[in-house]
Amino acid sequence: MNPYVLTILLSSLGLGTVLTFASSHWLLAWMGLEINTLAIIPIMAQQHHPRAIEATTKYFLTQATAAAMILFASTTNAWLMGEWEIHQLSHPLATTTVMLALALKLGLAPVHFWLPEVLQGLELTTGLILSTWQKLAPFALMVQVTPTINSPLLVAIGLLSTLVGGWGGLNQTQLRKILAYSSIAHLGWMVLILQFAPSLTLLSLSLYIIMTSSAFLTLKTNNALTINTLATSWTKSPTLAALAALVLLSLGGLPPLSGFMPKWLILQELTKQGLPLSATLAAMTALLSLYFYLRLCYALTLTIYPNTLTATAPWRLNFTMITLPLSIITILALGLLPLTPAVTAMLTS
Repeated sequence: MNPYVLTILLSSLGLGTVLTFASSHWLLAWMGLEINTLAIIPIMAQQHHPRAIEATTKYFLTQATAAAMILFASTTNAWLMGEWEIHQLSHPLATTTVMLALALKLGLAPVHFWLPEVLQGLELTTGLILSTWQKLAPFALMVQVTPTINSPLLVAIGLLSTLVGGWGGLNQTQLRKILAYSSIAHLGWMVLILQFAPSLTLLSLSLYIIMTSSAFLTLKTNNALTINTLATSWTKSPTLAALAALVLLSLGGLPPLSGFMPKWLILQELTKQGLPLSATLAAMTALLSLYFYLRLCYALTLTIYPNTLTATAPWRLNFTMITLPLSIITILALGLLPLTPAVTAMLTS
């Protein structure tokens, strides 16, 4: 892609998200989401591959449906209640419709079906943008409308997303689909705690972005798209393979890695709020996710696949521009747990 065109598209991507962040009016927020969607579509379709075009079409249709639902809900609220402000969303029909539309935009269960298929058709760098940056604008709206949304609905969506995210990734062999189900499960944890402690949701989102970026950049450096290809990466760079295994365990939420911090604090907060059953179910669904992370770690560190691979397997890595960001993000994804007391003190102050 032409660098000037790419610069314009990435700038529009940033503009759409910032516009949604800064808006207090539903029309402005909707415009930001639309700019965001239209800016990423050419980036997704730049490969001119049938799978990429199919993924782009699916993404466009789901995002357009979600945007239409948001516009319908905000117009309904303005018609019935006379308010266009995001914080003044009060009619039950409008709040439920907006919640489902934002769930569709984020890829939360039960409207998650598009996310694994879309991510599977994309290049890893574009998949990284889709899994991290594209979640920010809808999440900002969700944080703002949460006080008006029915509490059991949020808990149900959160628990269902953690369950689907764990269950769906169990039988996958494609790494991009596994990361898509991982994304669904992590977003479920964030929605589960959103109404009780929004600051914990933002902490979870920050750590999710760090860990997912590290995972995607590691796979891109190793040029790995399937579990079989991942099993050959230790020959190219043993250090990177060992760090990749640790990053996957951090995504699974094992101590003493960074990913344990949000799960620990969320379970603690759910228990404080008198929801021990929800906390128990969430912890049990986390075991499903942990299983497929452990499966990836096993393939990465303990196996040598005897079959012939169709992927290119160079004996040494090409040093690229992503080495420094990968190093920084991997350190953050592995070593932030000792900062938990400082984080909890900041959240409670």
